Formats: sequence, C-alpha cells, structure tokens
Amino acid sequence: MAKAAATKQSGKANGNREQIAGHGAEQLPSVTISSYNLELRDKEGFIGDRASKRAFSAKLDEWRDKLGKLDADPFGDVETAELSKKQLDKIMQGEDKEAAAVVHGAIEDFAQELAGVIRRFRRTKAWANVARIAVGGGFRNSRIGEFAIARTDILLKADGVDVALKPIRHHPDEAGLIGAAHLMPAWTLSGHDAILAVDIGGTNIRAGVVALHMKKAKDLSKAEVWKSDLWRHADDEPSRTATVDKLAAMLEDLVGRAGKEGLKLAPVIGIGCPGIIDQDGSIDRGGQNLPGGNWESEHFNLPAALAKAIPEIGGHETFVVMHNDAVVQGLSEAPDMQDVAEWGVVTIGTGLGNATYVNRGKD
Repeated sequence: MAKAAATKQSGKANGNREQIAGHGAEQLPSVTISSYNLELRDKEGFIGDRASKRAFSAKLDEWRDKLGKLDADPFGDVETAELSKKQLDKIMQGEDKEAAAVVHGAIEDFAQELAGVIRRFRRTKAWANVARIAVGGGFRNSRIGEFAIARTDILLKADGVDVALKPIRHHPDEAGLIGAAHLMPAWTLSGHDAILAVDIGGTNIRAGVVALHMKKAKDLSKAEVWKSDLWRHADDEPSRTATVDKLAAMLEDLVGRAGKEGLKLAPVIGIGCPGIIDQDGSIDRGGQNLPGGNWESEHFNLPAALAKAIPEIGGHETFVVMHNDAVVQGLSEAPDMQDVAEWGVVTIGTGLGNATYVNRGKD
C-alpha cells in the first residue's frame, strides 16, 4: 500500500474531516502513542524477557528443582511445560497446600521481576509520567496472572513508585480485536454497526467482527466482539502466502456472516501485528516469529495484500490499518483511561509487549 493511501480522507468535497491514521501511526484519534515495543537491554539480554510466560515457567522450574533435590517436588514427574494455566489455577485453590505454595513462590518471584522491568521502563522519558498500566496478554487470563499483577502493583506501591497496575478489562483475545476500532476516526465508523479486526501472533491468528454500539457510547466503551474465528497456524506451519490466503478467507467468511445478520460493516480492517510497523504497512523488525517467515521483506506488505484480496466491503473501497499488537490491545482500554493524562500497557505472552499513550484533548 502506498504511503499516500495511509492518510486517506473522506470523499467529501470539503475535505475537513480527520484523516485515517497511517500504519504504525503516532497520532491516533484519541491518543498519541509515545512509545511502543521498547527494547531495553542489559548484559543478560532484553529485560522484557524476564516477565514473559516463559519466564514464569522458569521460576516455577527453579522452585521444583530445589525441592527435587530433596525429593520433595509436589508435582512429581510432570513437566512444567505440561502444566496449563487452568491446572495451576486449580492447584492454587486445591487441597495440596505444598503444591499451592510452590506456585505462590513462582508468582512472587515473577512479580519481583515484572516490578523490576516496570521500574526500568519508568526511567525512560515515555514511561516517566505513566500513571496507570493495563496488563494484558495470555498470562493475564488466569488466576495466577491476576495474582502476579496484584502482587506487582503492591511491590511498586511499597517502593514508592506512583503507578497503578490493573488487569486489562476485556478478555485478552477480545481486547486485541476491540482495540482496532480505536485506530479509526469516528467519521469512518459513523453509520456502521461493526468493523473487521485481526490479531496476529506467533502461534495463532484471530479474526473477528467488532460490534461498535456507538449509539450506546460514542467513545466505543460498549464495543464488543460479535463473532471471531481462531486459527492456530503453529499446527499447520503454513507459508507466508498461505497465511495471507487463509486470513483473507477468514475475513470473507466473517463479511458473509455479518451480512446475513444485517450488520453494516464499515469498509475498514484493523490489524494488530507484532513488531515495529512502518508508515507504508511493512514490518521493520520484530516479525521473526510470524508464520512462513520473511514478513520483514521489503517486497511484502500485509495491508496491501488484504486490500487486494478484499477490495470492497459493502460496496466501498476497503481501507486497512495495521499497528503493533500491544498498541492495539492497549487501545481497548482507552475509554477507561480518560481520568489520567498518560498511561501504558504491558502484554505478557511469548515476550513482553509494551506501549505508552498520552490522551489527546477533546475537540
């Protein structure tokens, strides 16, 4: 997609409507993105890696290794990788107090690491005045995740760090779709019931229809996922071309289902994708875990490919906007962050996604 298309305006002759934000844009309708995908390092590597799902598993393994030397590991021969979040949640509330205590120990160690990462973030200009942080990602969607978030919040407060942590309000899978609506200015959504949204990850791709409910709330605080489909591409190991084809087919199916239900779709598709997103919709870096590889090639542009595959929605030209996945997930919290000037998001998954926002004044 050409850069010029990334600043497409209304077809109205007066041309005075707000432009649609470009890919990876700093200025969005309700916020300014002050930073995202912060990549801070020390001698041990990226500091965000200390607060990922993998890092939590490593903390649990450390406790098990210590107890295993005394033949006191309550989990026996079960590998940590085989313990799901649901199983760990049950263990925390179960009768085996020793197993629960081990999980609590891992949560405490993980919270200490996450608090340390946030303290380090706060030493950067973009994070210095962040008053509240929404925590998303798959790890948040569990009791162990919620405990870790609460414990991190307490540790920071006890240390005099003036910032509040809260679990992201929506289910993380839905937040990654709902946030896409906040990429678009209100005029592109006016008169429509819903938009198409995509959340791309290293394991899954989710495509959905986000019902806007703007008659109930113009600030999109009532937006919700109407329908969504999940494709676990990691199981199929598709090529990049096959991935785009499959995603286009998922979106076409959703267009058809929305039409049958009488939902009027806005002619826009919002995408959240890992990495640094250039203004033309290409990925500068950070897309190494995406299916098929080579998403950072100068010859590949996902928004352009989808616009070509789905040239029209509802008889109007399709416009595609893509931003970083943590940015998009965080945007779902925008309506609940209007009482602070600056806020942020961290998403705990394969890595630690992050972004900061400054609320824009009302026109």
